Amino acid sequence: MPIEPYPPLHITLKVTFKWQNLLNLIVPETTMLRAFEQKLDPFPPDEVQPPPEGLARFLWACTRGARGYIIAFALLSAGVSIYEAWLFSFLGQVVDLLSTWQAGGDAAAQESRVLWGMGIVMLTSIGLVALRTMVQHQILAINLPLRLRWDFHRLMLRQSLSFFSDEFSGRVTTKVMQTALAVRDVLFTLIEIAPGIGVYFIAIIVLAGGFALKLMLPFVAWIVLFGLAMLYFVPRLGKVGQEQAHARSSMTGRISDAYTNITTVKLFSHSNREAHFARAAMEDFKQTGFRQMRLVSQFEIVNQALVVALIMAAGGYTLWLWHLGEVGTGAVAAITAMALRINGMSHWIMWQMTSLFESIGTVQDGMATLTRGPKVQDAPDAGVLVTSGGAVTFDNVSFNYNGERQVLDGLSLNIRPGEKIGLVGRSGAGKSTLINLLLRFYDVDRGQIRIDGQDIAHVTQDSLRSAIGMVTQDTSLLHRSIRDNIAYGRPDASDAQIRSAAANAQADEFISQLSDRQGHCGYNTLVGERGIKLSGGQRQRVAIARVMLKNAPILLLDEATSALDSEVEVAIQESLDKMMQGKTVIAIAHRLSTIAAMDRLIIMDDGRIIEQGTHTELLAKNGIYARLWHHQSGGFLGEDRGVTEAMDQV
Repeated sequence: MPIEPYPPLHITLKVTFKWQNLLNLIVPETTMLRAFEQKLDPFPPDEVQPPPEGLARFLWACTRGARGYIIAFALLSAGVSIYEAWLFSFLGQVVDLLSTWQAGGDAAAQESRVLWGMGIVMLTSIGLVALRTMVQHQILAINLPLRLRWDFHRLMLRQSLSFFSDEFSGRVTTKVMQTALAVRDVLFTLIEIAPGIGVYFIAIIVLAGGFALKLMLPFVAWIVLFGLAMLYFVPRLGKVGQEQAHARSSMTGRISDAYTNITTVKLFSHSNREAHFARAAMEDFKQTGFRQMRLVSQFEIVNQALVVALIMAAGGYTLWLWHLGEVGTGAVAAITAMALRINGMSHWIMWQMTSLFESIGTVQDGMATLTRGPKVQDAPDAGVLVTSGGAVTFDNVSFNYNGERQVLDGLSLNIRPGEKIGLVGRSGAGKSTLINLLLRFYDVDRGQIRIDGQDIAHVTQDSLRSAIGMVTQDTSLLHRSIRDNIAYGRPDASDAQIRSAAANAQADEFISQLSDRQGHCGYNTLVGERGIKLSGGQRQRVAIARVMLKNAPILLLDEATSALDSEVEVAIQESLDKMMQGKTVIAIAHRLSTIAAMDRLIIMDDGRIIEQGTHTELLAKNGIYARLWHHQSGGFLGEDRGVTEAMDQV
C-alpha cells in the first residue's frame, strides 16, 4: 500500500486556503487596490505652468488634478475621528449598563440599544477606514508626489541656461525630489490635524456635555491653553524648519558638486578640502537641527504639564460631580478615558506639528526655485521655424550678462545660405556669446537675429534648436548607452543609421571594443556620468556622430576637433567636409589651420567685428589676422596666446 510522502504539507495548504478565504472577507482584494491606484494619473500630459508664490497658493496649485481625492480624504478622516470619539460615549453607556445590572434593575431596552448601536458603528467603521486608507495610500501617497516631481522636472527642463549657471545641480535635484514629498506630508498632516483632530475635539466636547454641561469646561480650557502653546512654538518651529531646509539643500549641493567634479578633486588632491567644505555646510545643518530640537523639548514639557492638568481636572471634577449624584459611573469612565486618550494624542499632535513645519520649511525652500519662470520664453504667438536655405542675420545686436559690460555692442553680420564662416578672436571677444544668442539660450538686449527672414524671438525654441546642430569643445554625454547618446540627435534613427554616423565620425572601431561592469558591450555600453568613462577624443567623436545623425541645416562647431589627435582629425575632416556640404556653418577655432578653408573668416574683439574676408584676402591685408597667422605658423606660441598677442598689437 503506497504511503503518502508529505501529509503535513497538504494539511498546511488546506489551513492556508481557509485563512485566505477569511482574509478576503475583510481585506479588499488586490484587484480593488490596483483599481484605486489607477484613479490619479501621476504623469498628466497637459502643459505645466510655474506655480504661484506664497505658501497657500503654492500648495493649492500643487493639488491640481487631485483636489477631489484630497477633499474625500479629509471627509473620511473626519468620519473616522467621529467614530473614535463615539466609542467613549459607548464606553460610558456600557458602564452604566453594568451598574444597572449590578443593582438588579431591568436594562433590556438599554442593553438592546447600546449593543446594536455599538455593532452598527463598529461595522461601519471598517468600511470607513478601508475607504480612507485606500484614498490615502492607493490614490495619493505615491501618485501625488510622483505627479509633482513630473511637473517640477518638466519646469526645470524648461528653465533657461542662465538658471543652471547660478544653481548647484544637486540643489535643484534635491528641491525637485524633496519638495514633492514635503507637499504631500504637509497636506496629509493638515488633513489629519484640522478635519481629523479638530472634529475629534469637537466631538469629545459635545459628548462630555452630553453627560453634563459642566464637564465641557476642563476640555475647553485645555484646548485654549494648548492652542496658546502652539501659537508660541509653531511659528518658531516654522522659521527654524525653513532654515534647516535651506541648510540641507546647501549641504546636498556641496556634496553633489564634489562628486560631479571628482576628476578635478582627485587631480588637485583636494579630498580633505572638499570634505571640510561639506563639513561647514553640515555644521550649519547641525545648528539648525539643535535649535529645532530645543524648541521641541520645550514644547513637549509644556504639553506634558497641560495634559497632567487636564487629567487631574477632568478626572477630579467628574468624581466630584459623581459624588454629588449629578453624573453616573459611566460618565466617570468615559471622561477619564477621554482625558487619557488626549494624553497620547497631544504628544502625537506635537510631533506632527514639528514634522509639519519641517515639511513647510522644505516647501518654502523649494518654492524659491520652483516658482521661478524661465527668463527665455516662447512668445504667445510663436510659430514653428521653417528653414529654406539657412541664412542667418545678426542685425545691430547688443547683449550683456547680468548688466555687466557689453559683450556684443551693435554687431551686424549677414551669413548667406550655405555659407561657411569661421569666428576668430581672443577669449571674451564674444564668439561663444554669438552662438549662444543664435541658439536663444539668452535673449538679446537690442537688435534682432533672423534665420531665413524669421525673427528667432517669434519662433518656438524647440523648432529653432531642431534646425541647429552643434559640436562643442566641452562635450557632455548623458549617463546612458553609446547608442542612446548618438541617437539623441535623432531618436527615431535606425540601428544602421546610428552605426553609419559613428563610422563617419571615426568612432565605430573604438565603440565595438567597449564594455562596462554591468556586462554591456559595444553600442550598449554605459558611458558614465558626463561620459567620464571615455577619453576626451572619444567623447568628441560620439558628439560629432550625434550631430551627423541629426543632419540639421545649420551647423555650429565650437572647437569641434580640439580633443582629437592629428591622425584622427585628418581622418574625420573628410567626414566633416561632407557633413558641411549644403549647410550654413559657423565655426570657432583658435587653431587657424582648421578654419582657413572657410568661405569667410570673421575677426572679433570686444564684441565687434574688426576684420572679415577669406583667408587669402586677410593675409593680403597684412592686418590682425595676418599677424595671428604668422604667430601660429611660427610654432612658438600657444594658440590662444597667439590670438591675444596679435590683438594686443592692434
